[in-house]
Amino acid sequence: MESEKIGVGVGVFLEKENKVLLGRRHEDPEKADSELSGEGTWTLPGGGMRYKETPEETACREVREETDIVVKEEDLEKVSVTDDRNEDVHFITIGFYCNKFEGEAKVKEPDEIVEWKWFKTDDLPSPLFPPSEKLIDNVRKGKKIL
Repeated sequence: MESEKIGVGVGVFLEKENKVLLGRRHEDPEKADSELSGEGTWTLPGGGMRYKETPEETACREVREETDIVVKEEDLEKVSVTDDRNEDVHFITIGFYCNKFEGEAKVKEPDEIVEWKWFKTDDLPSPLFPPSEKLIDNVRKGKKIL
C-alpha cells in the first residue's frame, strides 16, 4: 500500500570560515528521527515545518533547537527547493544559506544527532543525508532562488 504522507521541511547551510556545519545522525533508525531513512548520515541542521510557521521561522527554530546557534530570519537566503521521497514519505525541502549567526554548535538532541562538526566544502564526510547533499550541491554551484 502506497503512503500518502507529504511534508515540508527546511535545511540550513551554515557557513563559517569556508566550512559548513554538519551533524551525524544516530545509527539507530528509531533515534535518527528521519522518515527519509537518514540513520548514520551527515546532515545540515533543519527539520519539518509546523502549522502556520513560515519556512524562515522553521529554519531559525530548528537551528536553535538542534545546535543552540541563533539565526535571524533576515540573514537567511533561500537557495533551493528539492523534491525528496522514498517508498514511505514525500518531502519538499526548502534550503537556506546563512553566514551570519551567533553561538557555537552544541549537541542539543543527542538521541538524534550525536555530533556537530565543521567541514570544508571540498572535503565533506560520507554518507550525506540526500536532501542535505542536494542543498550543499546547490550552494557550491552558486545556484540561488529569486
